[in-house]
Amino acid sequence: MSLREIPVQELTPLEAMAELKELAHLLAQADVEYYQNDSPSLTDAQYDSLKKRNEAIESRFPELTLAESPSFKVGAKVAEGFDKITHLTPMLSLSNIFEENEILEFTDRIRRFLNLSSEDALDFVAEPKIDGLSYSALYENGIYVKGATRGDGTQGEDITANLATIQGLPKKLIAPFPKKIEIRGEVYMTKADFFALNDEQEKLGKKTFANPRNAAAGSLRQLDPTITASRKLSVFAYTIGFSSEEMWTTHAELLEHLKRWGFPVSLEISLCQNDDELLSYYRQMGEKRASLSYDIDGVVYKVNRLDYQRRLGFISRAPRWAIAHKFPPMQAQTLLKKIRIQVGRTGVLTPVADLEPINVGGVMVSHATLHNADEIERKDIREGDTVIIQRAGDVIPQIVSVLKDKRPLNSIPFEFPKLCPICHSHVARDPDEAAHYCTGGLICPKQAVERLKHFVSREALDIEGLGKKNIETFFEKGWIKTPIDIFYLKEHYSKALLNTEGWGEKSVQNLWGAIQKVTDGTPLDKFIFALGIRQVGQSTARLLAEQFGSFSHLNEEMQKETAVQELTRIDGIGEVMATDIIDFFREPNNEKLLTELQNKIKLLPFHVNRVQTPFTGKTLVFTGSLEHMTRMEAKSLALAAGAKVSGSVSSKTDFVILGADAGSKAKKAQELGITTLTEKEFKDRLEII
Repeated sequence: MSLREIPVQELTPLEAMAELKELAHLLAQADVEYYQNDSPSLTDAQYDSLKKRNEAIESRFPELTLAESPSFKVGAKVAEGFDKITHLTPMLSLSNIFEENEILEFTDRIRRFLNLSSEDALDFVAEPKIDGLSYSALYENGIYVKGATRGDGTQGEDITANLATIQGLPKKLIAPFPKKIEIRGEVYMTKADFFALNDEQEKLGKKTFANPRNAAAGSLRQLDPTITASRKLSVFAYTIGFSSEEMWTTHAELLEHLKRWGFPVSLEISLCQNDDELLSYYRQMGEKRASLSYDIDGVVYKVNRLDYQRRLGFISRAPRWAIAHKFPPMQAQTLLKKIRIQVGRTGVLTPVADLEPINVGGVMVSHATLHNADEIERKDIREGDTVIIQRAGDVIPQIVSVLKDKRPLNSIPFEFPKLCPICHSHVARDPDEAAHYCTGGLICPKQAVERLKHFVSREALDIEGLGKKNIETFFEKGWIKTPIDIFYLKEHYSKALLNTEGWGEKSVQNLWGAIQKVTDGTPLDKFIFALGIRQVGQSTARLLAEQFGSFSHLNEEMQKETAVQELTRIDGIGEVMATDIIDFFREPNNEKLLTELQNKIKLLPFHVNRVQTPFTGKTLVFTGSLEHMTRMEAKSLALAAGAKVSGSVSSKTDFVILGADAGSKAKKAQELGITTLTEKEFKDRLEII
């Protein structure tokens, strides 16, 4: 049975860890495809389903949450070709719900957090969730000065000139307005403009777009603003990121100000006063969805009162006071032409179904992952089958079922290969995991090539000029077999490269410059990530860099008997991950390579720049009944201030916050000489009004 088919409540810890690793990888790849390349292989419904599965597993096994968990990420890194803009406040995404009964759970959570009774008023603004590309527009003294995409939530792409070409975006606000304000919304393309653009692209013999969202994103993120100007793009505004002053007390009032300033605001927005009205709005928008002039993929509910929004704050990458309610997935029927096996960087063999291309809800689908041999066997999937695919569920489009009454008479079960299709090494399977993997390791060309691609990728060493195709070409020529060969390219193959098709004097010099840039100084966390250590993503690489400070110190600690204990002290690294890290550093071939790389690359020590608060790095314990906020709210504030929150008092506790009727914990704090604070003193130190 595929791991994804096992109910979360039935997963073992080993199964949960294996699936969390796979989900982190799949979702990170999907983020790059969606936010950077404007060419997603996952539909929104598929992506959301994977995120929901990940969150459910983390909820049941919080101790297994990975440092690179999708729960901690927003969007993707800024793409090449665009300057960066740092958002004045983080531009986060929304959590999702899919079932109608989850509306009640959402509103109940908010009431508990705010300590509201069922009789207390709690209004929501309900809005259509536009399927486009998020933007942020900065205005100073009422004049448009900067535009940015969401990016990774902290930094976005500078699209100032491109955004200015959209007629619906005001270039000057209608007074009165704040001196400085960051307006946020969605850039989209209407259905009519989308079809007209594709007709024009087809007549010119150019590539057509899969759907209006891709068309809008691709048009907005052009390096040449004149191309953006030639496309018919539209905008909606729906919130702010920063304002030097507030002229409103509710979200509904803010929307009225946006209209007065000249921003287009959706006409489908509604004020809802209870769960029944939220549910009614969702159903109405589902019925109107097809008749709207633009695409929506769900609705958004936002707490109306801004003081409530501030109290609720944020959790991980999303606000507590808002949530997206997504529409259900779509299905279609098509032919499975072939099952092929892909070999990844770590040697894992992944079966992929090649499908007769079919349009599913506006998206052309031609491939679907089959995950592993168990998935194929459980569903009895065979080449030549007619299958039902769904734009939701597992990786890329999911095969829901096989129509066996349409199966060819000469059909035979698919046999998973016993030898690697690339290097013909033996294929093995870990008894604790669902995946098969090639045992060829360094002799498997596909693994070697994929590891090299990872080493030079944008998120790793970022060597411009060594893209995927060039890595494959240099590998085939024998110029690059291991990472260290990259740093001898100029010495050994400079003349040969100049005589290679597609390479000229300028491109060759650019490559040497990019390699020299790496040798002159590479951030420690990027180098660790580039090594491709199993389970070590960007977040874990940063954790290791932060903990050990230098590569020599990290390497030295990994050789000691206390290495496991040293690693598992780091929040986010468990014993399984620690074992993989230690194994990598102790493998003789790796030891030799690491020594050579350190002799070639200047590794920059890791430095952390954090906004300091009185509670940064401190351990806090709350006890007694708090009068002006719930325990959940207090814990949220402490975590946001960089503190750790514990349930018990010990010698490692720094502060104990005392509520009414504080008991044994207050007494123990006194015995241990630990500083105690009242609820008011706690809030005052955070400068909360």
